[in-house]
Amino acid sequence: MPSKLSLQVAPADMMEPITTPLPRNKARRWNSPYDTTGLHPLVSVFVTQPAYSRICVHSVSDLDNEVGGFMVGEWCVDDKGEQFIVVEHALPARHTRQGSVYLTFTQDSVVDIHDEIDAHYKGKKIVGWYHTHPRMGIFLSHYDTWLHQHFFPEPWQVALVVEPHSASGGFFVRQNNGALDPSRYFGFHELDGHFGRSMVFWTNLRLFEEEGVKTDE
Repeated sequence: MPSKLSLQVAPADMMEPITTPLPRNKARRWNSPYDTTGLHPLVSVFVTQPAYSRICVHSVSDLDNEVGGFMVGEWCVDDKGEQFIVVEHALPARHTRQGSVYLTFTQDSVVDIHDEIDAHYKGKKIVGWYHTHPRMGIFLSHYDTWLHQHFFPEPWQVALVVEPHSASGGFFVRQNNGALDPSRYFGFHELDGHFGRSMVFWTNLRLFEEEGVKTDE
């Protein structure tokens, strides 16, 4: 395992959440089968439509081997203390080592992502990572869990797994007590952009209608 690598998510003076209202009235909620099973995730996940679209496009770029990347955006808290992240950009990782059942970030991957953030997304945080499990399902392997704990140690950072053959995906989020269940994944809030309609097509998620949330009528 690449134990010598480190992934600094942001400078120390930026490691505070932005205080802003939850954007639920601008989003649709997509639930996983585990969203109502009594788990209490530390953060809610909001994903912009362009970020979701880029993740999907990257996920089908290699249907035999794992691919992945970094999710960049904001860590936020509302005036009631509820934490959430906003995934604004999905940046495919380069210089990785990959195979049909593994994906490894290298030192060059880490340097490259920081260079890209400095050049194009100054001030944004790495809020998590994503990778694919071709023909394997939605879960975190032992190595995935190790990588998440060591490379993405902040309580609010998340992991997304996509299975491109079945068009499914889900977010792994730490609980309020810091625990991470590698077998139970969550859905997310789809933030509307300029498209007007939903872009989510993952078959394992279901649209949850609640007051104030837009639906495709």
